[in-house]
Amino acid sequence: MTAIVGITDGNTVVIAGDSAGVGGDITQPRLDAKVFTNGPYVIGYTTSFRMGQILRYAFKAPVPPDGDDGLHAFMCTGFINGVRDGLKEGGWASKSNDQEEGGAFLVGIRGRLFEIGSDYQVGELSDGYTAVGCGAEIALGALHATAGAGMSLEARAIAALEAAAHFSTGVRAPFTVVDTAEHED
Repeated sequence: MTAIVGITDGNTVVIAGDSAGVGGDITQPRLDAKVFTNGPYVIGYTTSFRMGQILRYAFKAPVPPDGDDGLHAFMCTGFINGVRDGLKEGGWASKSNDQEEGGAFLVGIRGRLFEIGSDYQVGELSDGYTAVGCGAEIALGALHATAGAGMSLEARAIAALEAAAHFSTGVRAPFTVVDTAEHED
């Protein structure tokens, strides 16, 4: 299910997502957005609507440190430890062979875009954009093709989601777009 795209210009992060809810052979548009804000963060998720509900409504997003020097380390430790605790408390995290698993999601903060893997690893991609979900490869192709085209971040994100919706049965409009411009200090 899903295509969630994130893109940054180093100042603003835009995260956009589709509305598909997929179960077996049925795909239905959902009203509960997969992209939202939590404190100064913009977040877009795939994997599970329950995980997203916990991240949106129950997760107490920790305040990032001042400055950008320690932001990556904070995301790998303080932020992720808070996510792990929140998912456990919400009854969603799983553990197999002594390894915890969550789900995949994107986080934007202070002009930086992070991709969180299901094993809680934190990635920061050098291209300034990424995507997760079943439509990720299609969306990444569109984001690559629009690089340098002079389009706004939001226009590129929407173009990537439109491409994913055109080619993937698990991606559906309408699309939700959020950015960090309105939500940071």
